[in-house]
Amino acid sequence: MIGKLKQNLLVACLVISSVTVFYLGRHAMECHHRFEERGHPVVLGSLHAPLRAGQNLSSPFVYSKDMPLIFIGGVPRSGTTLMRAMLDAHPEVRCGEETRVIPRILAMKQMWSRSGREKMRLDEAGVTDEVLDSAMQAFLLEIIVKHGEPAAYLCNKDPFALKSLSYLAKIFPQAKFVLMIRDGRASVHSMISRKVTIAGFDLNSYRDCLTKWNRAIETMYTQCLEVADKCLPVHYEQLVLHPEKWMRTLLKFLNIPWNEAVLHHEELIGKAGGVSLSKVERSTDQVIKPVNVEALSKWVGKIPADVLRDMSVIAPMLSRLGYDPHANPPNYGRPDPRVLDNTRRVTSSPLKPFLLIKGTLADLRPHEPQPDELQRAS
Repeated sequence: MIGKLKQNLLVACLVISSVTVFYLGRHAMECHHRFEERGHPVVLGSLHAPLRAGQNLSSPFVYSKDMPLIFIGGVPRSGTTLMRAMLDAHPEVRCGEETRVIPRILAMKQMWSRSGREKMRLDEAGVTDEVLDSAMQAFLLEIIVKHGEPAAYLCNKDPFALKSLSYLAKIFPQAKFVLMIRDGRASVHSMISRKVTIAGFDLNSYRDCLTKWNRAIETMYTQCLEVADKCLPVHYEQLVLHPEKWMRTLLKFLNIPWNEAVLHHEELIGKAGGVSLSKVERSTDQVIKPVNVEALSKWVGKIPADVLRDMSVIAPMLSRLGYDPHANPPNYGRPDPRVLDNTRRVTSSPLKPFLLIKGTLADLRPHEPQPDELQRAS
């Protein structure tokens, strides 16, 4: 008796579910056709929430693959979190925390494409490149749009997502990319000293981590140059030494109006429409501070002598990106007065100016804004 009752209830639930799905599907198709009849573009979705720029509460936030998305990436510990926090401080921009799933699904797509056997199987099943691209667009856009508040400009910060920069530029034609670049010695020392686990990096070996850093940044930098009109490389050192200069350059490149708030991101942390930080991201404890030079040269004196001796061979990308592989300590340039003041406030010990100004002008020049970068920003 009880078994028969359960069976009847299950059948009833299935019928109700089927009717509901049918109704919703029919309703969605009717909306789709009405959009087409009225001449509206067919978009991937809409979210009923206000823009932070102050749109009407009742107007839906409509999104599509043709949105001017912003992707921030680079090797981990290269200033990607600082960059996204500074952009998040802008009232019209929302980046939010790392999604973690975006670089993983992109890596899986790359794996399918590189395997001839897998590609053949997918094609035979009717899962062509066009089908996959459409599915990737929809999946990535849903994650970017719905993991945070709506905004006039949406961005995503998942460092290794830019390993697929060329592909992202293909499926999101209006997107722009910010590639964060940092002295590999500093990035690797930060990974090792802060025990930041990164797949494939041996945190017990500076040599191994620098080799993996070199490979990763070469992949991203090469793709950035291939879509030079859509990608702006930003050196972490120059961002923290001259934040206003570089944020003005960046916002111009992104076609976003200037707003002074990007220079004071620490004042907007945890506030509505401001900067939301993750408790589990390792950079959170640093990003809560104003822009300062405290972390620039922490690697000096920490890297084994044999690794320093072989640096130009282990990490040839250092020279290509404008860093002197044998400078120890390096010369990154002189900080702006505002940055010096910030640093005095956040550090308990006096500044060590020799770490900032020792060296020659030749050491500094590659880190200054290059004409091609400034041209792209204009």
